[in-house]
Amino acid sequence: MIKIISAGVVFLLLIVWWVLEFIVPAQVELSQNIITLHEPYTISPAAQALHDRILVADLHTDSLLWKRDLNKHDNRGHVDVPRLLAGNVALQMFTAVTKSPDGQNYESNTSDSDIITYLAMVQLWPVNTWFSLLERVLYQADKLEQFANESNNDLVFVKNQQDLTAVLALRAKGSSQIAALYGIEGAHSLEGKLDNVQILFDAGVRMIGITHFFDNELAGSLHGISGAGLTEFGRKVVLKAVELGMIVDIAHASPAAVEEILMLSDKPVILSHGGMQGACDTPRNLSDELMKKVAAHGGLVGIGFWDGAVCDPSPVGVVKSIRYAIDTLGVDAVALGSDYDGTVEVTFDTAELAVLTQVMLEQDFSEDEITKVMGANTVAFFSRYLPAH
Repeated sequence: MIKIISAGVVFLLLIVWWVLEFIVPAQVELSQNIITLHEPYTISPAAQALHDRILVADLHTDSLLWKRDLNKHDNRGHVDVPRLLAGNVALQMFTAVTKSPDGQNYESNTSDSDIITYLAMVQLWPVNTWFSLLERVLYQADKLEQFANESNNDLVFVKNQQDLTAVLALRAKGSSQIAALYGIEGAHSLEGKLDNVQILFDAGVRMIGITHFFDNELAGSLHGISGAGLTEFGRKVVLKAVELGMIVDIAHASPAAVEEILMLSDKPVILSHGGMQGACDTPRNLSDELMKKVAAHGGLVGIGFWDGAVCDPSPVGVVKSIRYAIDTLGVDAVALGSDYDGTVEVTFDTAELAVLTQVMLEQDFSEDEITKVMGANTVAFFSRYLPAH
């Protein structure tokens, strides 16, 4: 009798494991990372030829959050290595999400809830990640390293200028190798400890977002409660990160925090994913005046591909926001910041990025403008500001 009961328990556990391994993660992601159904985009020979010879770069994807093998083409989500290759992407910033509140409201959120804990559990992440935000960063760094190691050399985990130069040199000879950089979305993953900045750097983090959807120990969030600027801890983190060679990401930070960051460090910052308020007036976007300060500081503004950033997420709508950003900030300050795989709905995935080149040509963008916005600005930025070695 005991043996029969034990066998039944084992069988039940196997069923639970199978459901968590193969069913639940897929269904969760299918409901979160959506591509609007559309007919295949028509890309002219001229647009495809231009797209194939430029450097394409994207400042933000949350693909490491999900239970997928990024070396395999998948019908889920927006990004994987085969689709990066199809889209001629030369540089992709992968970001680690470690905590996010229920609802993810643009207007206001507290830090009381966290949907990432549940996601870590149902996706069978290591148990230490269930209880530690820092461990979630380290686990996702390990995932990126593993994907790179198993990618047939298609993906390279880039940590310094030397790594990036090597990828670019191979691409100049005809390679389609992709430079993968790593960042974090919200520095609450430091768990309030300044020494953890070094731990993140050692794990390969080269872009550090200060806040996400809620206020944390460093600063007020654009979507938090306080609207506060940097705390004393936040100032120490910014200075330490810059000293080590990290780029500060102001996406999701309060206007007061952005102002202080710009005053605190001479090093340019990045808004990895967002939009221009003058083109799309939503609570997700910072003011044009603040974006002008970011540009004057030598920074980059990554234009997103979802409705909260650009209002109209069609290729034409995204290009409209890009045009507005160029006219407002200057072409050297504008980049792509998709927010792919970030629980958003988009109208094209990374394999279809040539549609932006197509629409920009149709909208009479110059080849120089297209080249810079599609990736040259981003590649030049990291070529200059990553650690040398």
